[in-house]
Amino acid sequence: MKKKLAKLKYLPNNFQIIENGDYVECAVSGKKIDLENLTYWNVELQEPYFSFKEASKKRENTNK
Repeated sequence: MKKKLAKLKYLPNNFQIIENGDYVECAVSGKKIDLENLTYWNVELQEPYFSFKEASKKRENTNK
């Protein structure tokens, strides 16, 4: 079965599924993140991150 890219709205403690799918792509690395493993995102930028490493990297680059 082919996995489908989901579209989400990122909220402070949750996310809302706008378009059904199985995964999203990390805004920094481009890695696929299964929705059940999605833990890190930025509400203001509406971006998902694969792990805390990518989230930290994005924060560092944004604050420059």
